[in-house]
Amino acid sequence: MKATAKDLRFNSKGLLDTVSRGEEVVITFRGKPCAKLIPYNEKNKETVKNQLFGIWKDNDMVQDVDEYMRGLRKGRS
Repeated sequence: MKATAKDLRFNSKGLLDTVSRGEEVVITFRGKPCAKLIPYNEKNKETVKNQLFGIWKDNDMVQDVDEYMRGLRKGRS
């Protein structure tokens, strides 16, 4: 489904209802796509937890993100 930025502003509840039914909504601004509303999936969130991304994903020194961050913050207090 496509919706305009104006639709998002004035009809956000309806768009969220559409997304909750499993449909994706592409938001357009001045006729060009600029955002996508997709259903939130808790299962997908768990699969990416504690995974590094960008320049950190290939860093062999960091095995556990949480432990690494605790170590960095430990020296602050």
